[in-house]
Amino acid sequence: MPLNVISNFAANVAHRHLQQSDMEATNSLAKLSAGTRVLSAKDDAASLAIGSRLRAEVSALRQASVNAGQAISMLQIADGAMARVDDILVRMKTLAVQASSGQLSDTERGMLNEEYVSLRAEVDRIAADTEFNGNKLLNGSETFSATLAGTATAIEVADGFEQIMFTNDTGAFSTGNVVQIAYDATSDQFTVTNVSTSTSYTSDPGVSAPGVGNFSDVVINGAGLTIQLNSLFDDTSDITAGVTTQFTVAGGTSDTLSLEFKIGTGTDTSDDVQINLSSVTAAALASGLDTSSVDTSANATTAITAVNTAIDNLAEARAQLGAAQNRLEFASANISTTMENTEASRSALLDLDVAAEMSTFTSKQILVQAGVSMLAQANQLPQNLMRLFQ
Repeated sequence: MPLNVISNFAANVAHRHLQQSDMEATNSLAKLSAGTRVLSAKDDAASLAIGSRLRAEVSALRQASVNAGQAISMLQIADGAMARVDDILVRMKTLAVQASSGQLSDTERGMLNEEYVSLRAEVDRIAADTEFNGNKLLNGSETFSATLAGTATAIEVADGFEQIMFTNDTGAFSTGNVVQIAYDATSDQFTVTNVSTSTSYTSDPGVSAPGVGNFSDVVINGAGLTIQLNSLFDDTSDITAGVTTQFTVAGGTSDTLSLEFKIGTGTDTSDDVQINLSSVTAAALASGLDTSSVDTSANATTAITAVNTAIDNLAEARAQLGAAQNRLEFASANISTTMENTEASRSALLDLDVAAEMSTFTSKQILVQAGVSMLAQANQLPQNLMRLFQ
């Protein structure tokens, strides 16, 4: 190859290699800074896709573990309340046995009956007061639905009202109640009035119509009622309460509360656990217990039978509760194991081997330094050729 001063081939080669070394050193430095070997899809598209799915799975598993833990805590609250009810039933049986004995007069039985009736009321109070995050656990459930009358032409699907939903225990409605809906387009706020009790409930202001193909849930505060809107809802026009916005509450009560817990990351039935909590009200535990008394020897004997039945039913309910707790604990342990193994798989795909990458970075750093030095030497070659003109 001829020697010339126009085209410095050596400098071009040195510069190209220096650029490559610098780019590789920069990429290695970025990986060390981020702690991952896949910075973008160009590094390893397949690993990035799989790793992203695994990362999402790990995140969902963490939440499923939290769900299982909260479910266990909720059941512990229910079991603690049931234990107190059991103590009360034991005392009620003691009083009933005492009152059924012939050495007592009706006056003394009346004194015993005062405590018995008070304890019976405490059973109902505990059942009604035991709750977790607003859900009453031991008072059964109330399943309501909205039945539209023939005149209710302003709250149909075509008007933007997709459905009207009730919580398990509203406390604001009873079967047969007549309810009317109103909407104020100025404040963008719903008002729901239970005509049967003359009680009104409102939503938060700022309600707007959802986009096409979407739905939005409007929670009516304090009512246990949610109105689901579709895109046909007109949030610019008022809705006046009346017969055209009226529905009747249908449904009733149940002695069992069914709760479904999400302990998986999918939508299959195996990802959910359903647990039934039995009501521990006096009426639910035994027939006639809610009206029993020990004011006479005969009534006391009848009360013994009712209390015995209640104790047996409560024991069965606690056994079911304990089985559910054990199931959730095993499910939680399985989630933890799955999460560990999934995280290990994600780590193998995406996480950086710091020791190996540090060796690579050191090598590229040396090449960059050598490239800079050689480029400087190559740039001196034309200067050496100029000496031929001297």
